[in-house]
Formats: sequence, C-alpha cells, structure tokens
Amino acid sequence: MADYGARLQCVPFARNASGIEIYGNANTWWVQAEGRYPRSNQPAPGSVFVIRGYNTDRRGHVAVVTHVDSSRLIRVDQANWLNNGEISVGVPVLDVSPNNDWSEIRVWHIPGNHWGGRTYRTQGFIHPFALHAALG
Repeated sequence: MADYGARLQCVPFARNASGIEIYGNANTWWVQAEGRYPRSNQPAPGSVFVIRGYNTDRRGHVAVVTHVDSSRLIRVDQANWLNNGEISVGVPVLDVSPNNDWSEIRVWHIPGNHWGGRTYRTQGFIHPFALHAALG
C-alpha cells in the first residue's frame, strides 16, 4: 500500500484506471452502468467496485479491483478514501456479507494498519467492457 500524495477524487481516478467511461458522482455510477457495462456481484481485476456512502446513499465511492485474493478478500486501488485526495494502492477489502455476495464490506484502515470498524454497503462491480460494441 502506498500513498503517492496526489490530490485526486475517486471518480476520475477510477475512470482513468479502469477505462470505464462514466462521469458524475460515485453514487450514480451503478445506475449509469446499466445497459452500458456488465454489472455483477463478483469481483474481477479491472472492475470498478461501487460502494455506498456510510449511513447515506447521497454519497458513494468507487475503487478499482486489482487482485482477487480469495472469495472473501480483494485488493483495490482508490483515491480519496481518507478524504485527503490521496491515492492508495493494494488496499485489502473484506466481504463480510452473510451470503458471500459482496453486499457488505470492511476496508483496511491504512493509518491504523488494521481492519476498519465500519461496515459499508455496496452496489457491486462494473466490468470494463462495453455491452454494445460496434460490429464490423
């Protein structure tokens, strides 16, 4: 995990890292992806994980999956998770949902070097290939 000191928001970071051409607030990405990109509850490297805001759906967060360690553990690269515009790479994310469907997660707390105390609800994973590719 590293913090490169860049001042960046999660949306432009995720868009650039994944190639998924969605704009607007992170809390709108899941709906915007419908019919444009495959969506699922299964992580894959390069997919964008859409996380709901803590205690509110008016905010959200997007992070890019870089590695699937197991059915319950992935690693993501993300920007601004700690609200300082930082870029964090290789951050562990743990599926704590009862049905192992990635609907509830805990995120590694980088400054404290332990699992964060909050459980976040999620919307799922947006996969980086368009559904309606041009046919030649």
